[in-house]
Amino acid sequence: MELRDLGRLNGPVLLFGGPYSNLCATQAVIARGRALGIAPERMICTGDLVAYCAQAAETVAEIRALGCPVVAGNCEKQLAQYQMNCGCGFEAGTECDLLSRAWYAHADAAIGAADRRWMGTLPDMIVFRHHDRRCAVVHGGATDISRFLWPVSPEAEFEDEISFIQSLAGRIDVIISGHSGVPFQRRIGETLWVNAGAIGMPPNDGRPETRFALLDRAGIVVHELRYDHLATRDAMRAAGLTQGYDGALIDGYWPSEGVLPPALRRAAVASG
Repeated sequence: MELRDLGRLNGPVLLFGGPYSNLCATQAVIARGRALGIAPERMICTGDLVAYCAQAAETVAEIRALGCPVVAGNCEKQLAQYQMNCGCGFEAGTECDLLSRAWYAHADAAIGAADRRWMGTLPDMIVFRHHDRRCAVVHGGATDISRFLWPVSPEAEFEDEISFIQSLAGRIDVIISGHSGVPFQRRIGETLWVNAGAIGMPPNDGRPETRFALLDRAGIVVHELRYDHLATRDAMRAAGLTQGYDGALIDGYWPSEGVLPPALRRAAVASG
């Protein structure tokens, strides 16, 4: 496992994950950071630059030109190794697994050798100090890059990850993750676990806005990101990516909820 230490970061830190080949959302979050006066070294991505949407190479180019720190996601790992699937952790044969085949094949065809080599250099974990807190950034987890941790996951699963992360990096006060696409904050003992959400796809909440997070002296706040989701949908349809994620950009609901815990699925949320 490669760990990269950014040292002390002064000023607000913008944390975002899951660009998912969504060029418009990527450009929007970069513009938001610049408007807030946040330098690229204080914009940190939790990985999965490419996934569901149509503009994989363009999204990677935007992030590389920005020069922000990026943690390797499972998609970067798989593409760097010329693997034939996304490595998302979906159970074989499930709807999520079947849906992933189309978008991964599209991304695989779009990403060239130079970008794959760059992906192969990305760290598995980033650490930094911010005011009196020591922070770590991972993708899904440190024990498993594709581990799904949800706001309703058992506390023991978080404790497992926190223990392993601290065995590698020392004491950590805040852990920032991505992968699941659902933003949340959860206190586990003395450690705050934060999922910063994803900018490339809404968090299955019935709205097209996506999410990112800002860390400042007071703590972490999740913010909505508005971008031209219609243009992203049109690009997907022009590329033939019409398996359902194109519709999710508009209605805010994933085409399959199989990966979600029952308590986070539409029916449970609506009844609650």
